[in-house]
Amino acid sequence: MSALFALFMIVVSAAPKLLGAQVAVESMESIGWPSQHLLLIGIIELTCTVLFVIPRTALLGTVLLTGLLGGALASHWRVGSPLFSHTLFSIYLGAFMWCSLWFRDAAIRKLLPLMNSAKME
Repeated sequence: MSALFALFMIVVSAAPKLLGAQVAVESMESIGWPSQHLLLIGIIELTCTVLFVIPRTALLGTVLLTGLLGGALASHWRVGSPLFSHTLFSIYLGAFMWCSLWFRDAAIRKLLPLMNSAKME
């Protein structure tokens, strides 16, 4: 799951921004961001994704990417993008990211257990 998330973030999201692809320019301008910010946002996405992939910094990368995805959600919400396909896509992606971290990190599973470990009566 982590590899799928990282590949998506690098290939589909960060790379077009870093390369200045027309699809990235149009996407950014449609949500009100000038294309001059493409390179910086692409670098931030790539850096946070690398932090997510490295086991020692995975939690930091996940938290930073959650913030980035929140900004994307807010940008789409502000311009009235379609709710389920565009605006909430950040929620879907963030949930996938957190689930993949949960599966690969025992400390996260202990911090966020699916069930209460107390005996049920």
